[in-house]
Amino acid sequence: MNGRTTAEYETVRVSADAAGTVALGRCLADLLGPGDTVLLQGPLGSGKTTLAQGIAEGLGASAATSPTFVLIQEYRGGRLPVYHIDLYRIESEVEAWALGLTDYFYGDGVCLVEWPERAPALMPDDAVVIQIEFLDGEGRRLTFRATGPRSAEILRSFDERC
Repeated sequence: MNGRTTAEYETVRVSADAAGTVALGRCLADLLGPGDTVLLQGPLGSGKTTLAQGIAEGLGASAATSPTFVLIQEYRGGRLPVYHIDLYRIESEVEAWALGLTDYFYGDGVCLVEWPERAPALMPDDAVVIQIEFLDGEGRRLTFRATGPRSAEILRSFDERC
């Protein structure tokens, strides 16, 4: 995110319910590789953790839960390690920096970051950014945006497969 505002690629999906959001996450997971980062944005209760659960399931990791109180959950045992990071309780980028986020971002697994806007300067330049918005009832609009060449490649494949 590091000040980058133009998208390299963008696509939109509508999910009717939580099961649809999980299914989108599972499909996206098939396209992710080591070092990929997914930034999840949206208001409280919009489905960020639900989407993260779908991605983790798609990668074969154990069931993901909201990491709000522990900040970072690591899930292993699947195709790739999953690092589920929740910055909601972070009050400054210095506090986020102390978590050692760059070790996760450039490591061997996939990073899922909820509330990345709490530490935008620390986010990788090339990431899949997913903005989740409420629709009527249980529905959600998910806007998938790539901020670099790797994430654009992921989303082009996502458009073909999901």
